[in-house]
Amino acid sequence: MSRHTLTFNSRTFLKKIGAEKTTREYQDRQAIYSQGDAADSMFLIQNGNVKLVVASPRGKRAVIAILGPGDVFGEGCLTSKSLRISTATAIQLSTIACVKKATLVRLIHKDPAFAKLFISYLLDRMVQVEEDFLDRLFNFSERRLARILLMLGNNGKDGGEQAPFPSFNQEQLAQMVGTTRSRVSHFMNKFRKLGLIDYQGNGVLTVNGRLLSAVLLDQPPHQHPVISVRPTR
Repeated sequence: MSRHTLTFNSRTFLKKIGAEKTTREYQDRQAIYSQGDAADSMFLIQNGNVKLVVASPRGKRAVIAILGPGDVFGEGCLTSKSLRISTATAIQLSTIACVKKATLVRLIHKDPAFAKLFISYLLDRMVQVEEDFLDRLFNFSERRLARILLMLGNNGKDGGEQAPFPSFNQEQLAQMVGTTRSRVSHFMNKFRKLGLIDYQGNGVLTVNGRLLSAVLLDQPPHQHPVISVRPTR
């Protein structure tokens, strides 16, 4: 890797923060912060998963992200805006580190290595937001769903089979994709029949990264090969 490359590493990030953080466990469905709360800290997921939801003045809700171990959220506390623009909720029992805004600002000013690490995170986050925006503009809902499933499992890099990730309902997926629940149900059934996803006995979803990535190719749906379901781990 080039020495000019900026790469974010959550373990290094936590090590840099050291004891200047608080760690807390959140129960399933417990709010970490709510939309409109004062933004005075940033969070890093050590274990578990977190859902970010935005609500419109008319009450319409949209899931904008589902995050996992190593992900950072709440970085908006460093901007001039002092209020949260989304609600963060634990999806399952989750261990989350919290760093106060004042601590972050001090470390950024005094520790060049930490500042570089934080910049790398912000760049990764910016690219992710841009990819999500382009995805909604140009991709069909089937491909958006496939990409979200890969993202949720942090999969698709090595083409291997993913470990199961926590269950969530199809309404949440529909909100993330920007389509209806019935369309999500249709695509999920299709993926299952093609052997791209599987449900274990306890209802936990397992996604095969190598097979599901085929949905992201520029091929009409009828050209996708029918492949039998592989055993889940």
